[in-house]
Amino acid sequence: MITAHRQHEFSYGHRVYGHESKCAHLHGHNARITFHVQAPSLDNLGRVIDFSVIKDKLVDWVEDNWDHKFLIFNQDPLATILTEADPYGTVQLSFNPTAENMAQFLLEAIGPQQLLDTGVVLTKVELMETGKCGVVV
Repeated sequence: MITAHRQHEFSYGHRVYGHESKCAHLHGHNARITFHVQAPSLDNLGRVIDFSVIKDKLVDWVEDNWDHKFLIFNQDPLATILTEADPYGTVQLSFNPTAENMAQFLLEAIGPQQLLDTGVVLTKVELMETGKCGVVV
């Protein structure tokens, strides 16, 4: 099986509700994300998929929904306050915005929805929260 992947960098703010240390505070990251996709066979040009389709379907979703936004768990007591203060810049999520949860959401919810008619499947998401710390789902 051949895998194609595309990387992208984006910026976001968050806090990890219930965290035992400094990640409980409001803070931000310049993250790098890598989307890995597979298809049962190569297309007539010999590709898994054109890289621009990964951009259009997945990278642009991140840009439109998470880039330069503050991501907050909808059960966090600060969620309402931040949303009222900045309704266009705050995104309430149904999960705590850890790197693990964000990558899993992209893999399991956004990938299947965005790639529905492309013939490829999102098989792996790598999210580097910093240059030193990241996850693979």
